[in-house]
Amino acid sequence: MATIQEEIKELKEEKNAIILAHNYQPKEIQEIADFLGDSLELCIKASEIDDKDLVVFCGVDFMAETAHILNPDKKIVIPDLEAECPMAHMLPEEELLKAKEEHPDAGVILYVNSIAEAKQHADTLCTSANAVKVTESLPHDEILFGPDKNLGTHVQERVDKKIIPTPKDGHCYVHRLFHVEDVELKREEYPNAVIICHPECNKEVQDACDEVLSTGGMLRFIAESDAEEFVIGTEIDMITRINSEIPGKKLYPLLEGAICKTMKLHTLEKVRDALKNEAPEVTLPEEVAQKSLKAVNHMLEASK
Repeated sequence: MATIQEEIKELKEEKNAIILAHNYQPKEIQEIADFLGDSLELCIKASEIDDKDLVVFCGVDFMAETAHILNPDKKIVIPDLEAECPMAHMLPEEELLKAKEEHPDAGVILYVNSIAEAKQHADTLCTSANAVKVTESLPHDEILFGPDKNLGTHVQERVDKKIIPTPKDGHCYVHRLFHVEDVELKREEYPNAVIICHPECNKEVQDACDEVLSTGGMLRFIAESDAEEFVIGTEIDMITRINSEIPGKKLYPLLEGAICKTMKLHTLEKVRDALKNEAPEVTLPEEVAQKSLKAVNHMLEASK
């Protein structure tokens, strides 16, 4: 009897499909993915899909929506429609439009972790990997930046522009779990370890760590570092990916309970069924997708 992994492999060939997965996916999903990456890497990969008819996106909703925006002629499916990013929904379209009215001369940069209805009103998008570079690419002196307040703070310290957080307290509930006390405890426990955190963490946590990096940045930093021990301050399954690609390093989570529940909704069974049924399909109104494409493309161009 074929295993679920074997069924997935056969269905991928039959459907001419590709499976994209985020770094926060559980080990079994990472293992069957054709491409694994952070938000920026996944956006770039989604923009390069020419030879596949079906894309299975193992991530959260905004990621699959972005893949649809970039590939309106391809079928984009997500194994579980309930895999929503709470942060992305903290900036509804009407709140962004109100902020634009209040700051008519400001440029608008939205984190890719935002809903498409808001994306369509942005000048450009960013990820945690390219937020500073994208911000510098706009001519505006003031920038409406959302939904993640902490990433906005991270950018503010690195650019000569005024960053206006929109909304005032958009956040990732997982990265909000980390506290300075966690960093201090890990320093005592692992005095030789380099402590790394994500820019979605609170500013005081970022300040207490040795490096502040996107997940893709973490992977590259650890691969190039002579250090042997690292404390990782992001979602727990980032360690899964690092362990699989950079053996020999000692990795410790900043917090064992740093788990994104919606990222874990995808299972092998759901991936198999998504391939088999080519559903649930992710779509957007054509006008929303077309307007959002301009912001997505600006981000990709600015990232080069």
